[in-house]
Amino acid sequence: MARFKIVGISFDHMHMGDLLRMVHAHPQAEIAGLFDPDPARMTAAAATFGVPADRLFTDLDACIAATRPNLAILCAATADHARYTQRLAAHGVNVFVEKPFAASVADARAMIAAMQPTGKLLAINWPLAWVPAHVTAKRLIDDGRIGQLTDLHFYGGNRGPLYHLADKIEVSPEEVERQKPTSWWYKRASGGGSLLDYLGYGATLGTWVMNGEAPLEVTAVTDDTPGLEVDQHAITICRYARGLSRMETRWGTFTDPWTIQPQPKCGFVFVGTAGTIASYDYEGHVTLQTRAKPEPTAVPAEPLPQGRTNAIEYVLDCITTGEPLSGPLDPAVSLLGQRIVDTAAQSAREKRTLALVP
Repeated sequence: MARFKIVGISFDHMHMGDLLRMVHAHPQAEIAGLFDPDPARMTAAAATFGVPADRLFTDLDACIAATRPNLAILCAATADHARYTQRLAAHGVNVFVEKPFAASVADARAMIAAMQPTGKLLAINWPLAWVPAHVTAKRLIDDGRIGQLTDLHFYGGNRGPLYHLADKIEVSPEEVERQKPTSWWYKRASGGGSLLDYLGYGATLGTWVMNGEAPLEVTAVTDDTPGLEVDQHAITICRYARGLSRMETRWGTFTDPWTIQPQPKCGFVFVGTAGTIASYDYEGHVTLQTRAKPEPTAVPAEPLPQGRTNAIEYVLDCITTGEPLSGPLDPAVSLLGQRIVDTAAQSAREKRTLALVP
């Protein structure tokens, strides 16, 4: 019998299918149940992974009571993360939240507070944390290969959140335009927009690479597309004590980075006192420059170690060993990322530079 019973909560985010595939492939895990208020949204996943009809729920409490899971995967709209996490905490379940962390710092702190008395894990998953190139770049920086890190540059995004389903199944441009008026991704109240969708990647992985250093102030600018109430393009500048860093988010890249890297390329460039590293999403290497060898050199991305090959494997390993979460999945790291996101959103609204929100 499987050691871990896992439930999927809400299919608002298309990454639910990808995460359930990781559960399905794990030798000690099973999909014990699925929940969504709309039963039609569970149909495809249930068929793909062989989840029987009596394990599909439209009542959250009934789902948890019937399945008694070890872990709940939450893929709700960003604005609902806090509400669902508080309800799951009442059941004493480990909670795995797909990015972004929350709709606000207040919500993020409420999620941490709800989980703290339970003694269970609260993990915030950032899929880019599992890109071997980015993990390799972090190790090279920690090893001092580029000296003291002074600034980072992040460009993150895709053609738009409606252009793909789970497993990156393509959606036609015509269908995307049909869905936009009703999709939560394009609703301000639901936590939509490219800034809230993607800035957390740069801010949270940036916090991880900078070993928890917080910026002193943040300046952000967003676009304004007629007919849309959320942004599709945002540029954020963070001033750290060590220098300036730039984080750009974009719905509307020329191509999706997991198929063909657009220009600009999606990923990170890290600049240090003695060198630079370019680490682009899904590439099999990083590009290193040093003062000793200024010619750009490809360094192969190292395979992820056993126990850390994907997010589900890692979180289940932490549950087994009792090891605390580390890196971007650690709520403390993600909370600082959320503070950067909140400050950027406020800066864009007020059109001025702001100190980092507390």
